[in-house]
Amino acid sequence: MRFAVRVRPGARRAAVGGRRGDALVVAVAAPAVAGKANEAVCRALAAAFGVRPGNVLIISGDRARDKVVELDPAPPDAPATLDRLRDNGP
Repeated sequence: MRFAVRVRPGARRAAVGGRRGDALVVAVAAPAVAGKANEAVCRALAAAFGVRPGNVLIISGDRARDKVVELDPAPPDAPATLDRLRDNGP
């Protein structure tokens, strides 16, 4: 399952929720330096979807705030979880 995310690096705390356009907003405390924010995004999304961090892959946007991520394998309830997270702010 692939979906768009908008990353907010350097936030006070990690949070997954809300939307910017069609993208899921992911706030992480890690700075956007040396891939630290990308690792934090994978960990935050894994926790939100109940999967291992290794199951979250950044498909595109490795150096941008707008990314496309993939859950592989995605849990059966992933589409419903994505909708709930988009509709609820952090």
